[in-house]
Amino acid sequence: MPRPTHRRRLLTRAGSALAAGGVLAALLIGQPTAGAAEDNPHERGPAPTQQSIEAEKGPFEVDKVTVPGGDGFAGGTIYFPKDTSKGKFGGVAISPGFMSFEAMVSWYGPRLASQGFVVFTIGTFTPMDIPSSRADQLLASLKFLVEKSPAKDRVDGTRLALMGHSMGGGGTLHAAARTPGLQAAIPLTPWELTSDFSKVQVPTLVFTGQADFVAPASMGKSFYQSIPDSTEKGYVELAGGSHFDPLFPNVTYAKYSISWLKRFVDNDTRYDQFLCPVPKDPKLSAIEETCPLG
Repeated sequence: MPRPTHRRRLLTRAGSALAAGGVLAALLIGQPTAGAAEDNPHERGPAPTQQSIEAEKGPFEVDKVTVPGGDGFAGGTIYFPKDTSKGKFGGVAISPGFMSFEAMVSWYGPRLASQGFVVFTIGTFTPMDIPSSRADQLLASLKFLVEKSPAKDRVDGTRLALMGHSMGGGGTLHAAARTPGLQAAIPLTPWELTSDFSKVQVPTLVFTGQADFVAPASMGKSFYQSIPDSTEKGYVELAGGSHFDPLFPNVTYAKYSISWLKRFVDNDTRYDQFLCPVPKDPKLSAIEETCPLG
């Protein structure tokens, strides 16, 4: 895929209030782009390998805390590295999908946290909440994570990301379109009736399943194609994949999610090798990326 004409600007929107409808209200304040990998203050963990990104457990021991509802979302669980010597970690909030509950995305919590992130898996007000409502709740959960949560001293409020399954994936796209200060977005087999996400400026990795009959791959592909080529973006389609694959521990979902979050939340170029050049992966029926990465 040809290189975008506009190089993605990472962490550069200093001094602007980037909240959507006041939800984040200037939590996301830009920082200067990091230089070479050895000078990167956000780098966490040892040099990655194919084995390390596919492992069930990363280099960090993980703790967790349960959070009640009442702050714009229906409660959830925060997973965070126990190590306090590495400074603050990037934060990731994750929403379940239609007729799903927090437990159905809970496996991402320890998996991602053990790689060096503070991860917040949330519940939604009702399992039928539409994507725009899930976007509101995802952004509210990030605000809580940074300002009020028991892990607030562990998370870097300038380096935040969102993930979500199905309608939670649609919510992730809506939140990304409204909040350009986010560092990454990962919609997992996303569902939404609109296909125009041309306002998204956040590095976005769209997952789809080749055999998904709920949110067909063509739906996710249309979301991906609507995101401007000036934005770093990726499209991953699992060969024979279903709509429900993201709800169970899955090496393919994990390794590309880890690599995307590491690259754009931590600005860790050591993970470029797993994204660019576009890998030849027999478990994928399609993959596209804006290579080389900016």
